[in-house]
Amino acid sequence: MQGPLRGPGGSASVPAGRGAVRLALFDLDHTLLSGDSDVLWCEFLMAEGVLDRAVFAPRNAEMARRYSAGSVSAEDFCDFYVATLAGRSLLEWQPLCQRFLTEVVAPLIPASAHALVDSHRQQGHRLVLTTATNRVLTALTAQHLGIADLLATEVAVDAGNGRCTGRPQGTLNMREGKLMRLRAWLVEHELPASLVGGAVFYSDSVNDLPLLRAVGEPVVVDPDPRLLREAQARRWPVLRLDRGPVAPA
Repeated sequence: MQGPLRGPGGSASVPAGRGAVRLALFDLDHTLLSGDSDVLWCEFLMAEGVLDRAVFAPRNAEMARRYSAGSVSAEDFCDFYVATLAGRSLLEWQPLCQRFLTEVVAPLIPASAHALVDSHRQQGHRLVLTTATNRVLTALTAQHLGIADLLATEVAVDAGNGRCTGRPQGTLNMREGKLMRLRAWLVEHELPASLVGGAVFYSDSVNDLPLLRAVGEPVVVDPDPRLLREAQARRWPVLRLDRGPVAPA
């Protein structure tokens, strides 16, 4: 990771003070993780024979392309990936999710990402992982990162048989939904709404503009081209993480 970030005024963009009541928000895919959890999950399921590669691989690639371009709706995106969970219970998915974390996800989280999270932990900030990827896939990732608070797209479960329906539930944690879910989370935890304006948020994607614009300290991490242009226009700090050698997915 590069040295201390400097904002337009020259002050360090991440305060050094300890014990401050402050939120440190982290996007996951292509921010802390050198890859996309949903895409990697589909590749993992295809390798396991759970999904038909001939049918699903081109659809997976097209959805990833549309997400990067910002041209897919939140509903279509979340529906597509949550559908991979249909027909099994959370308990039945647990062994594959654990292997997915160990074999695929953990090797793709560089030391620099862990160091970034740890820097905020040491300052006493409240850490929140906020991701469009569903909770079934990301709960173990949050634990691996040592982040207790997770905002993710929720997965509907059939009350009758306990199996995932293949549909999301509630407000999707994507685009404007990330800001809506954060505000609802603050209410749920009896925290002041003003914490949004004092928060720092790290993200790589133009899809996170609503939340980036709402926080007091937006930091773009290895941004996509559209977000880089926005960051340059707004003079937001740009962080380049040292990704280093990573294990193949």
